[in-house]
Amino acid sequence: MYTIKRAAEQVGVSESTLRAWERRYGVGTAHRSESGYRLYDEQAVRALTAMNTLVAEGWSVKSAAAEVLRRTATMVDETAPSFDRALVQGAEEFDLATLTAVLDHRFNNASFESVVDDWLLPSLREVGLGWEAGRISVAGEHLVAGCVVRRLAAAYEAAGEGPVGPRIVVGLPPGARHDLGLMSFATAARRAGLATTYLGADVPVDDWVTAVLTRSAAAAVLAVPMERDATALAETVAALEERAPDVLVAVGGGFQDLAPERCLRLGHHVGPAAALLAEHLAG
Repeated sequence: MYTIKRAAEQVGVSESTLRAWERRYGVGTAHRSESGYRLYDEQAVRALTAMNTLVAEGWSVKSAAAEVLRRTATMVDETAPSFDRALVQGAEEFDLATLTAVLDHRFNNASFESVVDDWLLPSLREVGLGWEAGRISVAGEHLVAGCVVRRLAAAYEAAGEGPVGPRIVVGLPPGARHDLGLMSFATAARRAGLATTYLGADVPVDDWVTAVLTRSAAAAVLAVPMERDATALAETVAALEERAPDVLVAVGGGFQDLAPERCLRLGHHVGPAAALLAEHLAG
């Protein structure tokens, strides 16, 4: 446990800032000693550190607090030994064998959608928090991402091309780079019977329009993984609406609520999202 002075030093902000973040936004809730002093546990310090990192990157305090609360709602307690910590352990120890084994085990013993929604994406958020807090290096985070990309790419190819389902084009707006969730969705969409063209991350606006028109797509599926991606998304949606007005635009990602109102919001779980889009296009 940390006193407020020590916690403030760990996070890199003032004691008054810690009090304000707890009082106004509920981030970093402190325990109280018998004498009434604030005491912060490891989880509170991690949340406060993540929030300070987001604010330093340019997020508003309110948006940073909402993001930290969203992440911590799905965090696994790092103090508890658990098979679910394998991605974090692999990143911390640069253990490629562990990463490969745990991914194989998970995907070989449950449906793709349940593994992604219930384990993979929450575990990746945990890795991200570890990186933000300095416990996981850039190299470790990249090692995890590379392993996951290879596993998802294999699952995407194994799902095959839907022979008769509606065509969708899937990718991120220009400048957006966090595409593991969207790659997972593209695989789930194929498994739901949709013919899927996956463009990947950081797709220029003009290329979006060209891909949708060339493939005669029924829908374009994008995501807003970070708050800063919302502007580029809006520009892409506007271009698609102008040049391909009959194409449905659907949006996922942690900040999909920032998308233009006319977009179909897919929610935050790839299995239900793929089913929703397939049903919508069929209807």
